Amino acid sequence: MLEAAQKPMTTGNSILDLSHIHQAFARPNGVPSVVLDDISLDLREGEIVGVLGRSGCGKSTLLRIASGLIRPTAGKVTYQGKVIDRPAKGIAMVFQTFALFPWLTVLENVMAGLDALGMKEAQAREKALAAIELIGLDGFEAAYPRELSGGMRQRVGFARALVVDPAVLLMDEPFSALDVLTGETLRSDFIDLWNERKIAIKSVMLVTHNIEEAVFLCDRIIVLAPDPGRIALELEVPLPQPRERLAPAFREIVDDIYEHMTAGRGPSTGDKDKSALAGLGMRLPSVSSHRIAAFLEVLAQPPLAGKAGLRDLAERLHLEIDAILAVEEAAQILGFVEMREAALHLTAAGKFFTDSPADGRKRLFCEHLLRSVPLAAHIRHVLSERSPHIAPRGRFLPELQDHLSPNEAERTLTAVIDWGRFAEIFIYDHKNHQFSLPSSV
Repeated sequence: MLEAAQKPMTTGNSILDLSHIHQAFARPNGVPSVVLDDISLDLREGEIVGVLGRSGCGKSTLLRIASGLIRPTAGKVTYQGKVIDRPAKGIAMVFQTFALFPWLTVLENVMAGLDALGMKEAQAREKALAAIELIGLDGFEAAYPRELSGGMRQRVGFARALVVDPAVLLMDEPFSALDVLTGETLRSDFIDLWNERKIAIKSVMLVTHNIEEAVFLCDRIIVLAPDPGRIALELEVPLPQPRERLAPAFREIVDDIYEHMTAGRGPSTGDKDKSALAGLGMRLPSVSSHRIAAFLEVLAQPPLAGKAGLRDLAERLHLEIDAILAVEEAAQILGFVEMREAALHLTAAGKFFTDSPADGRKRLFCEHLLRSVPLAAHIRHVLSERSPHIAPRGRFLPELQDHLSPNEAERTLTAVIDWGRFAEIFIYDHKNHQFSLPSSV
């Protein structure tokens, strides 16, 4: 097991420093929601730094603070010795969702950043064409984004970032929206450009939820723990490039990170206040009831027979770390699994669930949902007390936002709607955005 205190070896000079970063967002009840707490890290010349962590730990927020797009509540960002609080020349970003201008051609999209810098058109065109060729898109200069595949559109995003000759490249899960083969190709092409020094970038920060991707690409990996986001582990990846995924040393690092990210975890909660609605602060993972059931079935079947490591389950279900942690957390909240000695075990209720027919599963899911998720019980109680037994979505969302950020509140309510419909504790009308009790109640 890797030690959390392990310090990376020095590479080059520090080029971007994040010092004691604290980030909080206001909520309707006046109590701030803390996303990041006292995070300090630096990017050094000649290295790729990966940032890993489960959903909601603040990875993307940290990246946007590093880019100058978000001002931290406290702490500072220093780029080449100067404090920045806005986007700085020399720092470029590649987004997960391509972020292209659909009305511009490939060439015009790549030239857009140079136009913003005031570069003359002839020079901008020359640099853009060179970047397009470098990234493997020559021949598609006149194409529009709608004509391109997802991988080609992401290549445009890379070309647009590289064309401004940044010293620092920040990447927010740039390969996650692509299919497996396309993502692997683009990942390999990027690391080849980096290793062969065909790009002027001095340092890279990569936010990812893919552990193998981080070990494949990065020289140093930062693992964030959630609630609030903080550095839980910082480790060096001492493997030479190019890296072989099946090599024992590679697999050992992947396994160690899996073990660290899954050790000693419990359900994610919000505020720990003692109000009557304190349970509404439970943050629910965005996982469907059908995925939870499939997860339990795979865990119950031979050869696992009710016990497995999360990495084994992730490979069997073809899920990455973010997704497997989310479904495991959902199953743990409902009392169907528990983590013991770095392995996931079906509980007695979980075994009963997988052995039961459909109607028996619904009854058990209903019982555990009402007992384990205060929001579900709260919605059911409100509907029972009202006449008629109807309540709008807007009745519950403000209560959630007193405990959770707006995005977290939306995700939590969406999850409980799915779980509640599966358990048949209420009906939800998406057209009219309202809850009601089943007629049989």
